[in-house]
Amino acid sequence: MDDTTVQTDTAREQAYWRSHYRNRSYVAQDDSYDDYGPAFGYGIDAHGRRDGRRFEDMESELARDWDQFKGQSRLTWERAKSAVRDAWNRLTD
Repeated sequence: MDDTTVQTDTAREQAYWRSHYRNRSYVAQDDSYDDYGPAFGYGIDAHGRRDGRRFEDMESELARDWDQFKGQSRLTWERAKSAVRDAWNRLTD
C-alpha cells in the first residue's frame, strides 16, 4: 500500500449510516434502511474506486450500474443518488 491509499472501514461506515440515515432530508418517513443501505454501500465502494475522480466524473457510470448493485433496494437511481453522494462525501471530507 502506498501513502496515498486510504483504507475504508466499511462496517464502521455502514453502522454510521444505519444510525443517521433518518436525519437526511431525502429520506421519507416510511423509507427503511433496507432501501438506503445499498445506496450508502455503493457510495462507499465507489469512493474506493475513484482513482482521483470526483463524484461528478463518475456519476453517469454509477447511474448506469445502480440496478446491478442495489440488490433488494426499491430505490431508483434518482432516489438513491443523494445517499450515494452522501456516503462518498463523508469519506472525502
